[in-house]
Amino acid sequence: MFRVGSRRVQRLVNGRLRNTAAEVQSVVQELNSSNVSLPFSRANIGPFFQDQPRLDNQFTQDITLKTYLKRHVPKQFLAEIETDLELFGGRVATDIYDLSLRCEREPPYLEHFDAWGKRIDCLVTSPAWQKLHDISAEEGLIAIAYERKYAEWSRLYQMCKLYLFFPSSGLYSCPLAMTDGAAKIIESIQDKTPWLMERAYRRLTSRDPSQFWTSGQWMTERKGGSDVAGGTETVAKLQPDGSYTLHGYKWFSSANDSDMAFTLARPLDDDGSTIMGTKGLSLFYLEVNDENGNLNNIEVQKLKNKLGTRQLPTAELLLDGTKAFKVSEDGRGTAAISNMLMLTRIHNTTGAAASMRRIVNLARDYSTRRQAFGNVLKNYPLHVQTLARMEVETRAACLMTFEVSRLLGREDVDVASEHEKQLLRLLTPLAKLYTGKQCMEVVSEGLESFGGQGYIEDTDLPKLLRDCQVLTIWEGTTNILSLDVLRAIAKSKGKALQSFHEDIETKLASAADNGDLKTAAEKVRQASGTILQFAGKNASSLEFAARDFAYSLSRTYMGSLLIEQAASSYASESDVYTAQRWCEKDLTPVSSHFSNSAYTQDATDSNFSLVFDGYLHPSRL
Repeated sequence: MFRVGSRRVQRLVNGRLRNTAAEVQSVVQELNSSNVSLPFSRANIGPFFQDQPRLDNQFTQDITLKTYLKRHVPKQFLAEIETDLELFGGRVATDIYDLSLRCEREPPYLEHFDAWGKRIDCLVTSPAWQKLHDISAEEGLIAIAYERKYAEWSRLYQMCKLYLFFPSSGLYSCPLAMTDGAAKIIESIQDKTPWLMERAYRRLTSRDPSQFWTSGQWMTERKGGSDVAGGTETVAKLQPDGSYTLHGYKWFSSANDSDMAFTLARPLDDDGSTIMGTKGLSLFYLEVNDENGNLNNIEVQKLKNKLGTRQLPTAELLLDGTKAFKVSEDGRGTAAISNMLMLTRIHNTTGAAASMRRIVNLARDYSTRRQAFGNVLKNYPLHVQTLARMEVETRAACLMTFEVSRLLGREDVDVASEHEKQLLRLLTPLAKLYTGKQCMEVVSEGLESFGGQGYIEDTDLPKLLRDCQVLTIWEGTTNILSLDVLRAIAKSKGKALQSFHEDIETKLASAADNGDLKTAAEKVRQASGTILQFAGKNASSLEFAARDFAYSLSRTYMGSLLIEQAASSYASESDVYTAQRWCEKDLTPVSSHFSNSAYTQDATDSNFSLVFDGYLHPSRL
């Protein structure tokens, strides 16, 4: 409140004085002589500024992550891993986060020509982006997994570190995902291509910034992303020295400042023909620049103008005689990239869980600072209820991420059982598709918790939502991955689904003596049985039901992970409460929709009629 010195001043402020020029001047003189201060006058814009949310150490705050590590990592490794994660958790909230903000302010751009008209296609990135390259090497964000210093837990350690890094990475996490996948490919084919271990693998896994390489993944062409068998038009022409030249157009290629790339192409036979479909695809290794530092017969046509991930250079590339080397058997290109796809999907899952954790942490802190209607937000039960629901989703996503990473680590060092391999194959597409959807919901809700500030670009909050949208698209959309889940089950002749069921039973057994978890455990057990029964009796409906089926598998497995965590000796009351709340939801939407006749031919026809009701071009149907 402020005070004014006279009745005339009060009348002016209250609008009850005829404001002639002379009267106003007289009042102003009176105010100046009496040293009365009015708000919002001249340069005074008021004393209040909203306190922004603040990041603390992102590892020490993460109870779910810390508990999971304590449950699984042997004590001889745990202390060293935790120490590094705590140090890194501080960095991602400070200097690394500042670099990510700079990457957003300084997006990449393309210089097609030099001052004299020569085509150079020079990609210019922010110094902050280049610094993130060096940090990625120094922190071992790829190296950790391949040094295998911590045996089977090396991969889990690496993914936990990437999980902390992702929201502050300025999207440098994208080239790291493809680099990780490239290293995995080279490691898997080293017996056939030993030269690649020296040429590329040692650089992809280096901790020396001057040696560290990143890799691209150039699979998407104009005809579409997931359908590489029908969409790949790039051809490969054999050269006398055994290399190939590639000729094609890559329509969506991310991280174009990478040093190398793997790509699919169709080798030409002696008649200049190719084999169409999957059987005609082979995998090729190429380096982006030649020995003189010039582009390897690659023309960068344009940079993509994207909804999000603006920090990340994504381009359309014309390959016009690009030198490359075939590294798979003829017709085995898609099989050869399976390791890369598995890893990039797990990276995608990690990014989704990390984004959820970041927005929840920010919203939680903001609730202790923002006052409305006479109280801070944390004192309003409805607001805390909303944050709690976000927290439940986040913890489930995090546990799914860590569990898949743990299984991959066992496969890395060849100690995974056949049961675990089948489980990993099934869980990878499930984790990617479901966490992508969770992320969009949680981050959107998180922005809403900031009110209008959540919509202001200057706060750095909208970027989280824009960047998260790609996580439902990269490495396969929800429907594509749902069908991949069915392929995993079919290819294993049902063994993957049986492994899924058995693993859930094992996890639930840990809660057998916990009365607080009895109801939740029984619901998950019933859900797992329902899924098995549905798959057995409704094989003909599975493709139509694939999305709901994948959701049912995901929710049920996440329920078992939450219960297992809540039943451990490291658990808190919050872990128990999280498991209880998660299991209140419909764990098997596939069963619920089936009961409503959602997968019948009549439903198919009705869906089509509904979607195209009023469509003005029936000739195209």
